[in-house]
Amino acid sequence: MHSYVSRRRILGALGLAAGAVGGGALTGCSTSRPATRGPVKLRMLTWTSNERHLAVFNRIGAAYLEQHKDKVSEVVFDGVVDGTYLKALTTQIGGGDVPDLAWTFEGMAAQFIDSGVFANLTPTLTAVPDYHVDDLVDGAMDLWRKDGDIYAYPFSNSPLGIYANLDVIKAAKLPSPRDLLASGEWTWDKLMEMAAAIGKQADRAGFQSAADPAKDWNSALGPIWLSWNARPWTADGRTCTFAAPEMVTFLEWFHRQIFVAGAMPQPGQQFDFAAGQVGFRMAQLSMSAGLKDSFEWDFLPMPAGPSGTVPVVGQGAVGVVAQGRNPEIAADFLAYFTNKENSALLAAFFPPPRKSLLAVEALSTAAPALTSAQIQGTVIDQAVKAVTKVGHAKLSELDDPIRAGLDALWHKDADVRRVLETLTAAVQKIIDE
Repeated sequence: MHSYVSRRRILGALGLAAGAVGGGALTGCSTSRPATRGPVKLRMLTWTSNERHLAVFNRIGAAYLEQHKDKVSEVVFDGVVDGTYLKALTTQIGGGDVPDLAWTFEGMAAQFIDSGVFANLTPTLTAVPDYHVDDLVDGAMDLWRKDGDIYAYPFSNSPLGIYANLDVIKAAKLPSPRDLLASGEWTWDKLMEMAAAIGKQADRAGFQSAADPAKDWNSALGPIWLSWNARPWTADGRTCTFAAPEMVTFLEWFHRQIFVAGAMPQPGQQFDFAAGQVGFRMAQLSMSAGLKDSFEWDFLPMPAGPSGTVPVVGQGAVGVVAQGRNPEIAADFLAYFTNKENSALLAAFFPPPRKSLLAVEALSTAAPALTSAQIQGTVIDQAVKAVTKVGHAKLSELDDPIRAGLDALWHKDADVRRVLETLTAAVQKIIDE
């Protein structure tokens, strides 16, 4: 059985089991869970084992314990870091080993909320003194709201930008990306023209997306195709649009950059921006922490496409699992974990969705290698108006079939339009089921 079918059945079952809890307030909800007596252990499932991340999490957890000894005996941050996070989360929930809180990424927002996996947080967040719900950035919260209620908090709200290796660019006698930005000429076409020139050099790649498009189509393609006004489905998720003119035009352009212009590596080729091998790399501000002083670099906003510049953020959110044993206490901890004071601590690694914390001083801790101008122009200015990559209420069912359907695209002689027409039929069938 394919993994996406397994996840589909798990989440489908959760939708029936958790709907009443996920759709209503936490206080006073009725469930079949046995009552828990005495202080409880809270467990949050995460996808990090970074010691610096965990040190901050444990600091917040310890402070919460100190204030709530009568309610909580322990707060555990349980990391799944081998690339199987989503499978582990859905399997644990479906198998009864339910975490109290869990992270998820933006593409899964609709599925986790619509299926009732996450509980409604609004009653808790609005009741907590000084939580300041009005401080949350509306655009950052859009995916995590339904019918005006909040179902998760996007603790990481990090804009994507373009890292440029200025040494490689100067050696190729190409114009300064910063000058192009200032003159309004910072476009995807101009970037790829420069990337193609760099790609002609030995042991160099011109441009790398945020992921390998053959392995993670949404992370690699999703932040770029929005500048072509291309989307894989309509806003309501009911109609697949992979074969729409905008998407065909975009993917024909993307295909040419790989196989004709040589602006991007071909499938299987490996290059490392941090090692100085790549001219341009799309990534988030966290990448700056791994860059040394061996070459000069810059971090710029996303370029413009035919539909203009579309700032895009990658999000990670935390929610209360509605079928957990302690949803009310878990929600109270989530409110504490994400209040203004603790969000400032988390901002050392994760740009928060709070207007008051989107400031150079707060974010310079997260990215000390970035200049104030880079933090303001590429991170803060983009974050307040950014959109997210598209998600879908059936994304766990659609992800693998889309990746498999796009496999035919990553060949020099691919007929892009025909590939997308075939893919559209397959995706639409899943949507209609």
